[in-house]
Amino acid sequence: MTSTCDSEGRLKLYSALQMMQDCSEMWIDSEPGVKKYFAEQNMAQLLASRQVEVIRVPEFKEELTVTSTVYGMKPMFGFRNTFIYDAEGKPCYKTWSMGAFVDKSNGKLKRVDDDTIASMKMEPQLEMNYKDRRIIAPKEGGVTLGPIKILRADIDYNKHLNNANYIRMAMELLPENYDIKGLRVEYRVAAKLGEMLVPTLYDTDGGIIVSMALGNEVSAIMEFIN
Repeated sequence: MTSTCDSEGRLKLYSALQMMQDCSEMWIDSEPGVKKYFAEQNMAQLLASRQVEVIRVPEFKEELTVTSTVYGMKPMFGFRNTFIYDAEGKPCYKTWSMGAFVDKSNGKLKRVDDDTIASMKMEPQLEMNYKDRRIIAPKEGGVTLGPIKILRADIDYNKHLNNANYIRMAMELLPENYDIKGLRVEYRVAAKLGEMLVPTLYDTDGGIIVSMALGNEVSAIMEFIN
């Protein structure tokens, strides 16, 4: 669709992330036992980190398939692969992510019981270049830019800044035509409507790290690999 493409007719990374996010959300419909358990326990699954390998950026009107499979499960965290394939079945994007299970009433981590974990269908972990989920920014040398206000359009149904919107905001701060070959993002403190994120950029050997501060805390930190 034209709305998902940039000025050159190529799929926006932001749009690809939205597609992955939607597919991951739809996954729970394939696990009715887990869906029922989460509803009864007033729980939600929130993205804690994601790594993306950009193999090839699709172009306008290409047919794409998005898949999301769980390959690991712990009482408070789940691990999944979400890939986007072209019409020939070749991957365009490879990702792995870690999700956190939280109590919707207070936002704190909450355990999933052993029976629910045992009932889930696990898939093989897919091949990609797995990196550490933790991102460490340099201690000095960063350039801090003006604050970014979180608007109503940025908020999702969990009442905080949507995960993909962090990436959209950060990409506006990168050099024009910056060639992104990979991405790592770590979500730490959820930002809410009306709050201000203060970005700091660090040039590194592997790319650019963007840290988004929320007061004295880091809300999210991203590494754009070129």
